[in-house]
Amino acid sequence: RESDRRAWTPVTCTVTRQNATIQGLTEGKAYFFRIAAENIIGMGPFTETTKEIVIKDPITVPDRPEDLEVKAVTKNSVTLTWNPPKYNGGSDITMYVLESRLIGKEKFHKVTKDKLLDRKYTVEGLKEGDTYEYRVSACNIVGQGKPSFCTKPITCKDEIAPPSLDLDFRDKLIVRVGEAFSLTGRYSGKPAPKVTWLKDDNVVKEDDRTKIKTTPTTLCLGILKSVREDSGKYCVTVENSTGSRKGFCQVNVVDRPSPPVGPVIFDEVYKDHMVVSWKPPLDDGGSEITNYIIEKKDAHKDLWMPVTSATVKTTCKIPKLLEGREYQIRIYAENLYGISDPLISDEMKAKDRFRVPDAPEQPIIKNVTKDSAVVVWNKPYDGGKPITNYIVEKKETMATRWVKVTKDPIFPSTQFKVPDLLEGCEYEFRVSAENEIGIGDPSPPSKPVFARDPIAKPSPPVNPEAIDKTKNSVDLSWQPPRHDGNGKIIGYLVEYQKVGDEEWKKANLSADSCPETKYKVTGLTEGLTYKFRVRAVNAAGESEPAYVPDPVEVKDRLEPPELILDANMAREQHVKAGDTLRLSAVIKGVPFPKVTWKKEDHEVSPKADIEVTGVGSKLEIRNTVHEDGGIYSLTVENPAGSKTVSVKVVVLDKPGPPRNLQISEVRSDSCYLTWMEPEDDGGSVITNYVVERKDVASAQWVAISSSSKKRSHIAKYLIEGTQYLFRVAAENQFGRGPYVETLKPIKAIDPLHPPGPPKNLHHVDVDKTEVSLAWNRPDRDGGAEITGYLVEYQEDGADEWTKFQTVPMLDCVVTGL
Repeated sequence: RESDRRAWTPVTCTVTRQNATIQGLTEGKAYFFRIAAENIIGMGPFTETTKEIVIKDPITVPDRPEDLEVKAVTKNSVTLTWNPPKYNGGSDITMYVLESRLIGKEKFHKVTKDKLLDRKYTVEGLKEGDTYEYRVSACNIVGQGKPSFCTKPITCKDEIAPPSLDLDFRDKLIVRVGEAFSLTGRYSGKPAPKVTWLKDDNVVKEDDRTKIKTTPTTLCLGILKSVREDSGKYCVTVENSTGSRKGFCQVNVVDRPSPPVGPVIFDEVYKDHMVVSWKPPLDDGGSEITNYIIEKKDAHKDLWMPVTSATVKTTCKIPKLLEGREYQIRIYAENLYGISDPLISDEMKAKDRFRVPDAPEQPIIKNVTKDSAVVVWNKPYDGGKPITNYIVEKKETMATRWVKVTKDPIFPSTQFKVPDLLEGCEYEFRVSAENEIGIGDPSPPSKPVFARDPIAKPSPPVNPEAIDKTKNSVDLSWQPPRHDGNGKIIGYLVEYQKVGDEEWKKANLSADSCPETKYKVTGLTEGLTYKFRVRAVNAAGESEPAYVPDPVEVKDRLEPPELILDANMAREQHVKAGDTLRLSAVIKGVPFPKVTWKKEDHEVSPKADIEVTGVGSKLEIRNTVHEDGGIYSLTVENPAGSKTVSVKVVVLDKPGPPRNLQISEVRSDSCYLTWMEPEDDGGSVITNYVVERKDVASAQWVAISSSSKKRSHIAKYLIEGTQYLFRVAAENQFGRGPYVETLKPIKAIDPLHPPGPPKNLHHVDVDKTEVSLAWNRPDRDGGAEITGYLVEYQEDGADEWTKFQTVPMLDCVVTGL
């Protein structure tokens, strides 16, 4: 029976042995047991256990722990993990004992003195390079169990492996708003890499929706209930001391767009239609807006009617309206992921709300002249549509018909200068405004005005100055007055005053005698100093005077000559033969200098045209030839000094003839020509020489070379025995110069030399006064047929040879010996 119950439960009644196994008990419960013996007569009394028995397995020491593994090794530490034993001996594990043995030693030593309950431990303080093996035992209430199998020998050294990264996501990821997404992958590396997550270059931090989970081999960034702001470029970096790896993913969290931006603008309102516009949504939901859905509703009804769902523009025409009714407009934006909330307009009545502009106020007339007047007005109310034009009309005061002053549009200016008025007539003016609806009423007429010039005295002349002087005169110059008083300037009055005097004297008696802005004051006394002033005169009278700033002493002015060179007076001037040479310069100086042109310190060629004016000089040579080149100088001289400039003129022409044409090394089929470059290369580099030949019997020259840059040439392919003439010309970029020709023809034959010595001279017979000789022909005949052999003899011991005779054959009898 259970210890907390009174009822006994039979277990078996067929036991014949003195023991029994009771099954079906509940672990942890306490039981009492009793036994009675039975024979054929009946059952005897029970014997009961004295105390309750708790049902549980018998307790032993635990089994050995399993799967002891080395997780990390450095130069001074080892990290180990293990799993618990399959059986704990019937009692909870109270601690683990981790032991190590240095390879080469016999005994294992406990690694830690502390009570070790975790199944992971890092052994630190080891010596780099030492090798250990480890084992672990489990302990329970009974005692310490068997140790696990030993690890392999482990040497303390840093394990190095660059990071590797294997991602489960692609470069781009599209997620609907509200959905979760995760970026996962696997990584490895030793030492263990550091994992960093970035979004748009900012470190991702965990919060209620953002979860980062990193294990020794896996990484994961998860975002719950994504929002649009979660869009961005995500980057995971795996980095240890040996390097780093990165993975990227462009996440686009998409949603339906936000509503279009209001307010809805009623651009145009008419009795039967309206044109409305709006602005796109601030957020397109991460996907391009595909279209807008526009609906309309009569303000007194609840039914929304579709207008269009196909527009992509932010403007729309709302048709089919009933005049006088008020309407509301509702606009949705749509993209691939849905339709936005609506933008709803204010109520707007369907009626023509635009009209022609109001009439402007009475215009003001300004700046009236004999033939024009400026009409000025204020802009009236535009009737709801922009004013596009103003219409200005005029009429003579006594007339009845108004006339437009111009056919051209007047806008946006609110003033207009009316031309073509008749001098002396009295006019009135009025203005109308126009918009796209039509032309409004005209303004009240302006006050009448007469077309005539208002005349006032002119302002003084501007910047009077003394520009030249002599021993009895001064030249003055000035600029017209800034204001002519609306009257024509008749002329100018010039006055002068001797310094020290009070009286001003008139240089000219009437203004019309000085209509120009310059005047020469004459009759002055040499050596005295004068002041000068000028007045402008129109029909209204004389202006205030304008004074020459400083007094002027009357005497001849001396200025040394000055040359201002034109571009054609640079240091070197090139001109093609046959073209025109122009040299010119601006000349200054008081008195005007004497001008002299020279070439190479001699007079210039008579063909040169020389022109001298009051401001400069020009030299011109037409149809230039090479001889016109050289150093040209221009000298200007007056009592104050002199100045000279020079320019080198190069006339670019064809080169001259080559010099010293020589023929040598004549053969039967060739000869060698040499020459020297021309004395004159025409101002340009010799580019090549042209070599030609001619048979003396022919009139035609034949080119044998036209591109030779050398000053020599081998004339080949001659016909033996023919006589030839040769000529050579030089070429530059301006053409071919004259030829130089050989003075006399040369014959194409090989050169002649003396023949070689006869061979094998011997005697064939001897007498007392004569000797018969014979010999063979020489090896070489010297280029011509042998005409005979000269026979000489010499008495033994003598110095001189004595000529005998010349024979044509290969033998001779010498007599008279």
